[in-house]
Amino acid sequence: MKGAKAEKGKKADAKLSVKKKAAEKPKPVKRGKAAKDPNKPKRPPSAFFVFMEEFRKTFKEKNPNNKSVSVVGKAGGDKWKTLSEAEKAPYVAKANKLKSEYNSKMNAYNKKQSEPRKKAADDDEEESDKSKSEVNDDDEDEEDEEEEEDDD
Repeated sequence: MKGAKAEKGKKADAKLSVKKKAAEKPKPVKRGKAAKDPNKPKRPPSAFFVFMEEFRKTFKEKNPNNKSVSVVGKAGGDKWKTLSEAEKAPYVAKANKLKSEYNSKMNAYNKKQSEPRKKAADDDEEESDKSKSEVNDDDEDEEDEEEEEDDD
C-alpha cells in the first residue's frame, strides 16, 4: 500500500507541473472588433426588404391588433415566395437603384478615408529626427535649469 500511495503522489505532481507550464505561457492577445465609423454609408436593402417595407404597412392596416413581429415576417416571406418574377420586378429595380447609389457613396467614402492617411504620412516625414524620449528629456532639462535659477 505504501508504494501505491507514493506512485499516486508522483502522478499528481507530474500533472500539476504540466498545468503550471501551460499557465506560464503568455496567452495570445485578443483583438476586439474594429470600431465602426458612423460616417460609413449603410448597406442598401435587398429586393425582399424593399418589398417588406411596403408589405408591413398593408399588413398592419389589415391586422391592427397584431403585435407580433414574427407573424408579419412569416406572412411577408410567404407572400414574397408566391410572387412571380414580373411582380417582383419593381422591388428588384428599386433595390438595384439603391445599390448603385450605395456604391457611389462608398467610392466617395473610400476616397475620403485614403486622403487623411496620405496627409498623415506626409506629416510624419516632416517631423524632426528626435524621438519622443529625446523631446521629453529636453523638457526635463529645461525644468531642471529653471529650478536651479529659482534656488539662486
